Amino acid sequence: MSGPEQAGPARLTAVGVTHRYGGVAALTDVGFDVSTGEVHALLGENGAGKSTLVRVLTGALVPDAGQLAIDDEPLRFSSPRDAQAAGIGVVHQDYHLFPDLTVGENVCAISVHAPTRARLVDRRRMFAIARDLLHDLGIDVDPRRKVAGLDAAERKLIEIARARLQRPRFLLLDEPTAALGYEQTRQVEALITRMAGQGIAVVLVTHDLPLCLSVAHRIVVLNRGRKVADVRTPDTGNDELVGWITGARASMFA
Repeated sequence: MSGPEQAGPARLTAVGVTHRYGGVAALTDVGFDVSTGEVHALLGENGAGKSTLVRVLTGALVPDAGQLAIDDEPLRFSSPRDAQAAGIGVVHQDYHLFPDLTVGENVCAISVHAPTRARLVDRRRMFAIARDLLHDLGIDVDPRRKVAGLDAAERKLIEIARARLQRPRFLLLDEPTAALGYEQTRQVEALITRMAGQGIAVVLVTHDLPLCLSVAHRIVVLNRGRKVADVRTPDTGNDELVGWITGARASMFA
């Protein structure tokens, strides 16, 4: 497979991103950056601006002001397809799988990468691609299993695998462990670590502070649409993060 991921190390940056919904400021002069091989967590209460920033980074929203760039090359997205072409992928919190199809069909057949022969889907090749991808990601799921028979963690892993088929250099995961138990969360955590080790930049949007402190290299906190903290994980702790998230702790940019 070919795609953006085959390029060398890269850095995605957002500078001065501002967006308003009517008279309400969702983001105000927010900066953000992530490099390949890094896990960068994005924290904040509901309404802090996380979803708006994700939509900007993935081409679903054009901001009122600000600039995106990869390695200082300016980007302007008019759709998620533009972001995908630039090597930026996303796995949303809600599941978007087809339960009556197999894992392999969900990973391959509904994507532009589905292998074909005589204009028909080459099912043998499709399952081989899915099997190789799942093995590469350390996901122990038979690609011939129906998605309806998978548990919540397995479904989330398959969602991530499907996004990885597009070979992004930057992958945003929106609340990937929401509603998962402890052991299931550890499965997702292991996959995040594995992807970073493979040179992918992972942006982790989460409310799960233990996960964040365990897996992230850097953490950005948003509060009421403004960036209030940008720290390396070894330099912070749970109480400090809670203070920035709730507003009890002063912004480090004030």
